[in-house]
Amino acid sequence: MSSSSSLASLLEVELDPDRPPILRVQAPGDPTAWAAEHRDALRACVNEHGVVLVRGLGLREMEQVSAVFTATAGELMTEKEAFAPRERYSQGVYSSATWPANQPMCMHHELSYTLEIPGLMLFACLSAPGEGGATAVADAERVLQALPGALTDRFEREGWLLTRSYNDEIGASLEESFGTENPAAIEQYCRDHAIEFDWQPDGSLRTRQRRSAVVRHPVTGRRCWFNQIAFLNEWTLAPEVREYLVDIYGEDGLPFNTRFGEGSPIGEDVVQLLNATYEDHTRREPWQAGDLMLVDNVRTAHSREAFSGERQVLVAMAEPQRLADGFPTPEASQR
Repeated sequence: MSSSSSLASLLEVELDPDRPPILRVQAPGDPTAWAAEHRDALRACVNEHGVVLVRGLGLREMEQVSAVFTATAGELMTEKEAFAPRERYSQGVYSSATWPANQPMCMHHELSYTLEIPGLMLFACLSAPGEGGATAVADAERVLQALPGALTDRFEREGWLLTRSYNDEIGASLEESFGTENPAAIEQYCRDHAIEFDWQPDGSLRTRQRRSAVVRHPVTGRRCWFNQIAFLNEWTLAPEVREYLVDIYGEDGLPFNTRFGEGSPIGEDVVQLLNATYEDHTRREPWQAGDLMLVDNVRTAHSREAFSGERQVLVAMAEPQRLADGFPTPEASQR
């Protein structure tokens, strides 16, 4: 059997420290057949580099993207616990999360707060924005190494806490997040997935879930900074947005927020440090219509930069897995 490295070498990938690895191909007559034929080599590239951007496939239609995603990754996941609404186009194929175009979505690992995380993210661009809008990436091993040891040690001991307050105005609804509005079904889901829940007097739901901030990659065993601590924290919001939400919902009722694992607030300085460290390790390449990008969701964080114009990027998640060290424990945090 060929090794992952030797399979990856079958494809000539362009490597640049400021951009994700890029594989340029001549437009095939059948992108789905091409993806199926090169599936193992593509996956080997992701294993070796953490991400690969395939340029030249000429993807133009949703049905075509869905077929290429499936040919590349097999069965696609159904998203649960979404933080923002998405439009679903077909089984496992979604729009990008609904988020203001002028507000960036900072670096994060998709669904890092769930028990069953996607090991692989797939993106396809049908329409590139006029300006901005890149799905940038950052190496989670390098980000972890660059952060102050005292900070990562604390997060490794305690993990991180995600708090959510569901409402009808901001973020995903109960139906969009849990696939149902039935309270009993939601409560059972929360029990099954280690989520604390509390129904409010007005009928709304608040939840808390504690997860590891540092995990070992399931294949390489290397330690990765794997979470959404900065992205879902109040201090990453634009100041006017944060002030509005605090005024409407109160400090404890924000649609989502993050804390240290034992419950202490995370200061604005910490969030700024996390986002600045991500920026130091960010690689970006503007989308072109027809592009395909595959991302190792544990090893590689991704973001969506602010943009203008029409942007249509389809998203899928695959390779569901439960991380052995998904909960912060003394055993899980041993180096």
